[in-house]
Parts: sequence; structure tokens; C-alpha cells
Amino acid sequence: MLKAVLFDDEYIVLEALGALVDWGGLGIELVGTAGDGISALAMFRSVRPDIVLTDIRMPGIDGLQLVGEILKEAPDTWCIVFSGFNEFEYVKRAIQLGVADYVEKPITEASIEKALRKVLGHIGRQNETRALERKWEDSRQELLDKAVRELLLFGIEAEPKWRESFGPQAEQVVGITVWVSAEEFALPDNPAYRTVYLRNGQETAAVVFHLMELSNTYWDDVANDFENAGNVIGIGKTYADMADAPHSYKEAQRALKSALFLQVKGVVPFGELGGLMTSPEELSEREEAIILGMRSGNKALLMDQVDRFVGWIQSAKLDPDVAEREMLKLIYLALEAAKESGTTSGQSSASQERYMPHVEIREMAAKGKLAEWFREQIQAIADSVMDVREHTKHAAVEKARLYIERNVSRDVSLQEVAEHVGLNATYLSVVFKEAVGETYIKFLTRYRMELAKTMLRKGFKVNEVSEKVGYLTHRHFTEVFKKYTGLTPGQYKDTRA
Repeated sequence: MLKAVLFDDEYIVLEALGALVDWGGLGIELVGTAGDGISALAMFRSVRPDIVLTDIRMPGIDGLQLVGEILKEAPDTWCIVFSGFNEFEYVKRAIQLGVADYVEKPITEASIEKALRKVLGHIGRQNETRALERKWEDSRQELLDKAVRELLLFGIEAEPKWRESFGPQAEQVVGITVWVSAEEFALPDNPAYRTVYLRNGQETAAVVFHLMELSNTYWDDVANDFENAGNVIGIGKTYADMADAPHSYKEAQRALKSALFLQVKGVVPFGELGGLMTSPEELSEREEAIILGMRSGNKALLMDQVDRFVGWIQSAKLDPDVAEREMLKLIYLALEAAKESGTTSGQSSASQERYMPHVEIREMAAKGKLAEWFREQIQAIADSVMDVREHTKHAAVEKARLYIERNVSRDVSLQEVAEHVGLNATYLSVVFKEAVGETYIKFLTRYRMELAKTMLRKGFKVNEVSEKVGYLTHRHFTEVFKKYTGLTPGQYKDTRA
């Protein structure tokens, strides 16, 4: 039901119109009355009615001033004014302000109801127009969602339809990145990109169409917010060609799968937890689980997956040659994963001679000890990885910290730091958190903010500080600083002056 208010400085008019007009029959509820302009404006702000009926002449604030304030604050409000026969100039001004109708005095029940029906007609037509606009917009969004979904599935075949649905802005797109999560999430709004959200069963995909490049710092801060919120999100690589959209989508799904398997929180780019040397089609789910366990450094998790794998081979009653081939492939994959952590030898724990699993596996199979041997090989490789990690992580982390501190004024990425210390980015990410107690992103943000606070206390200008701590835009720096300290850089500087 629509809400209406009635304003007039004559009490008898308020009483009469409140009682005589069939408000309910018109689908309107009279929610309040007032006898002066100041009270009327306060009531309007309190109840936010759809329709305002007001006398032109009132004490405090006259009707024209009142209507002007109302339409400035709520342009969709429908206003009806009362006027005397000699107040034509006031009526002209009221019409210029945008009132819906005016009623000449003396006011009667019939004249008020006629004006109200006129307004109801306007409202009805407006609602119909808005409904059509919403329906059209929903239809456009449905077409865009469908086009983007097909782009993720079919790539170049679906690109023409996507361009048509995306509109003129398609010509500005310089890249596409797909984010995937098992829960609903939303990226912050930014004119540098446009996001289309798709829901597929239990999966939410955010397809980011880049209109311009943003710094690593910006995306690091976004990732940090998601980690703080407990989200788990996988991200595919960014591709310049829309035909490669399916690759980014599959990579995001695999990154999410890796994160969920390893119980990692936050935003996980493809390859950070499981950049396997083989393509997705070459690894079964069981094989991938073992390699992810090796990469994670969680020995208990790894050996549990090994036991599951062996159990599957035994229950499936695989052909012995097939079983040997599967196990041998996994050993070599585990060796590759070990090398990424700095382990250069893939030797068994019992011998320092040249490691030749393809020879040993035949001997163990002939003795009926294939399962036990396979488990021992994976465990030996895992032990070598653990030893190397223990010896290298502290030195690498300290080297990484120094590099970050020396290059804080630049847009430094985890990959760049990892290359500097000679480690795989995934491994550095893991050992960094172990040694420092917080993720690379959190450490970098905290270091930048503490440095910024020091510089602001010393009197540096906000723009200077923003540049010196690695933020390309003053606005982004201000947002992160306020989130970190509760104050804008300017406010912080003033309080410490």
C-alpha cells in the first residue's frame, strides 16, 4: 500500500480530509499530518511517504520550499499542492519544481480524490515502465551470463556471441581471469575491470574482464581480505585472448581443488599449490592427491594418500604391468616435486648409489613386495624433502625478507621474491608462513603500513609516502592504510603532529 502525508496549517482541513477521503479504497495509507513546514519536513524524513499533499502557504517553511527540499532528497516523491484562486504565481513555481498536480481552494473530497487518482495513474504507468526496464535488464543479464558461460566452455567458438552480449566495452578488454570458489563471493568494484558472476551447482565463478592493468599490490590486498574472511578461492592465469578463457577456468577449478585438499585458506593462484609437470589429463585424481601431498610438506597427509592409492590398485585388481607403470610414474612425479624444493638426489634411504626405480620395481614385483616397496620410495623422497626444507627455509626466508624491505617502493610479487631466493613460489609461500608466522601478503602489507606510519610521523606528505611504500595510486594506499589503522593517512598524520 502506498503511503501519504497531509500538510496544512488549518487543523479543520487536516481533520476533514483525513476523515472524508477514502484513502484505503484508493490503496493509500495516510501515515501522518503536520501543520507547519518545519514539522512537515521532519515528518517526511521520518516516514518517507510516496505521496505528499501540502498547502502552499504555511508557517516555518512554506509549501514551495518544502516541496523543493522533498524533491531534492527524494525525486520519486509525488507532490500535490493546495492553492487559492489568487496564487497563480505560486502554482507556476510549484509546477516548475515538478509537482504532480495542484488543487484549488476550497478543497473538497472530490477534488482531492481526483488529484490522487491522477497521481495513481502516473505511479501505475511508472511502475509498468520500471517493470519492463527490469525485465529487459534481466534479459540482457541472462544473455550475458549465458554468453560468458559458453565462452568458458567453448572459447573461440563462443567469442562472437560474447562480444555482442558484452557490448561496446568488449573492445576495451585486455585480458580475462577466472576466479572459482565453493561459496559465493564478490570482488570489490573497480573501473579497471568488469566482473560477471556465474553459479554452477556448488561452484561460484567470477569472470574478470580486465579493462586496464592493476598492480600486484592491488590484487595482493584483495587476496589478503579474502584470506582474513576465511574464503577459499582458486584463480586461473590471466589471458589476453578471450579464446583462452576455458584454460583460465580449468586452472581456477584445479587451484580451488588443490586448496580444499590441502586445507589452505585465501586466494590460491593456479600452480601455487600444485603446478604439476604434466597436464591435467595425464594425472588421475588419486595421483594428483599424492603429488599435492608431497608439495604441501605434510608427510602424514601424503602417506595417507599413498595408502589410499595402493588400496585402490589392490581392490581394482589392476594388471601387474599397469600397476607397475602407475607406481613408477608417481615415483618420478614425486622426484620432480622434490627437486622444486631443492632436493637434487632421488635416492632411496638404503643406498647412495645411482637410483634406478625402473629396475628395482621389477625385482620387487617378482618378490611380491611391490606395495611395500612403493610406499618406502615415496616415504624416502618425502624425508629428503623435509631435510632440505629444514636446512634451507630459514636462510631463504631471511633473504626474502631483506629483498622485500629493500624493494618495498616497487610492486614486488611473490614470484619475483621466489626467483631472487632460488625457490619455487609455492615452497617459499609455505616456509615463509612457517618461519614468520604470517603469509607473504600479510607481512608485505604490515611492513608497508608500519613504514608509512613512521614516515607520516616524520612529516612526509601523503603522496610521497604512498609512492615510497609501493602504491601506484594515492586512493588505493588510503584505503589500505585506513583498513589497517582505522584512520586515513591524513588523519593519522594530524593526530601524530
